[in-house]
Amino acid sequence: MEFRTVHGYRRAFVRMGRGPALLFVHGIGDSSATWAPLLPRLADAYTVLAPDLLGHGASSKPRADYSVAAYANAMRDLLAVTGFDRATVVGHSLGGGVAMQFAYQFPERCERLVLVSTGGISREVHPLLRLAAAPYADLLLPLLNAGATRYSVRAAFRAMRLLDMDIAYDGRDLLRVCDALPDAASRRAFVRTLRAVVDWRGQVVTMRDRCYLIRHVPTLIVWGTRDGVLPFGHARLAHEALPSSRLEAIEGAGHFPHRSHVERFAAVLREFLATTAPAAHDPERWRALLRRGADGAARVGAGMGVDAGEGESATAERAPPESLYASASQHSGT
Repeated sequence: MEFRTVHGYRRAFVRMGRGPALLFVHGIGDSSATWAPLLPRLADAYTVLAPDLLGHGASSKPRADYSVAAYANAMRDLLAVTGFDRATVVGHSLGGGVAMQFAYQFPERCERLVLVSTGGISREVHPLLRLAAAPYADLLLPLLNAGATRYSVRAAFRAMRLLDMDIAYDGRDLLRVCDALPDAASRRAFVRTLRAVVDWRGQVVTMRDRCYLIRHVPTLIVWGTRDGVLPFGHARLAHEALPSSRLEAIEGAGHFPHRSHVERFAAVLREFLATTAPAAHDPERWRALLRRGADGAARVGAGMGVDAGEGESATAERAPPESLYASASQHSGT
C-alpha cells in the first residue's frame, strides 16, 4: 500500500508489477482489497494500480464530493502522480460506472474498458441499496456492526442459500463490505456515495446516453449469472448498447466474479488484453460524434460512412429507458 496526498486528502493505493498500466476501481463500500486475489496474477506483465477511493479503505473520509464524476477525476490524478498518461480501466459495480465516466471525461487516457457487474446500466438494483439510500436510513447503519445483527445476517444468508436465492452467492463478500464500515466517517462516506447514484426508485446514473462515444474503445463485460445485486440482464443491455464489446458470462458467479472465479477471470482478462489494441483518441471524430448525438451517430453508422459497427445498436440506443428497463427485468427473471 502506498499513500499520496492529493488536493489535501490522503489517497491510498496498491501498486505492483511493471509494464502498461491496469487501473482497478472497486465498488461502493469496498476497497482495493477486493482485487487482492487477482493482482499478483497480472503483475508479471503489467503495472497494476488499485486505489482505495476517497471515503473508502485507508483513504481519507472527508465531507466532500463523492459523485461518479469526482471519482473519475481522482483516477486521472492517480495516473498523473504515478507517472502514467493512459491505462486500461477495470471497474467493479460502482467502479464500473467510474470507469465509464473516466472514458467519457478523459477519452485520451482510456485504452480499454473492463466492466465487471457494473452499475449505471439500468434502474434495477437490490432493494436493500434503495433502502440504504432513503432519508435517515444511515441512522441504522451502526447496527450492522452489532454482534446480534451480524449473527442474524449470517443466518439469513444461510437460509437464502438453501432457497437458492441469487443474493446468497455473495454473502461472504457482502459481509466483508459491511466490516469495512467500522466507524461513523466510513458510514457517512458510504451514504454520500450511494445517494449520488441510487435513490428509492433505483439507479439514477446511466451510461446509455453517452455510450456511443466509447464504441471504439475495446470493452470487455464480465458478469456473474447469479448476481443478486445487479442482475445479469444488465450485462445484455450493456452488450447491446456497445455492440463491439465482448460479454463473458460466468455461470454460477454472483456480484463478485473476480473473487469467486479468480483464475477464470484472470485468464479472460489476459486474453482480452492480448487480443486488443489500445484505443486511439481522435479529437475530431469525438467532436463530430458529440455534435450528432446518439441518434445521429447511429444513423450515420447505418449507411453514411463512419465505423461499420456504429449503426448496429440503433434500436437499443433509440429505445426509451422504460423499455430497456423492462428488458432488463425480463432477462433477470424478475
